[in-house]
Amino acid sequence: MKKSKDTITAEELDRQFDEGKDIAQFLDWNTARRPGLEQRRVNLDLPVWMIESLDGEAKRVGVTRQSIVKVWLAERLKAEFAPSAK
Repeated sequence: MKKSKDTITAEELDRQFDEGKDIAQFLDWNTARRPGLEQRRVNLDLPVWMIESLDGEAKRVGVTRQSIVKVWLAERLKAEFAPSAK
C-alpha cells in the first residue's frame, strides 16, 4: 500500500517540529484535540462588587472578564499544587 504524500512517521514529524519546520500539512485540524484542556461550562454566582472589580481589572489589562478569571484561577491553582520549597 502506497503512503499518501502528506504522511510521515512520528519520528520524522517530531524531528521537523524540533527543527522549527511547518508541520501543518501533516495534521488533521478537524480531529485535533488539546488533551487536558477540554472545556466545560461552569456557572458562578458572585456579588456585584466582585463582578465590578473583575470588570475594572479586565478593562485595565485589556481582556475579558472570563479571561481575567481564568488567569487568576490558574495562577492560584498552580501555586496551591506546586511542590513547596521546604
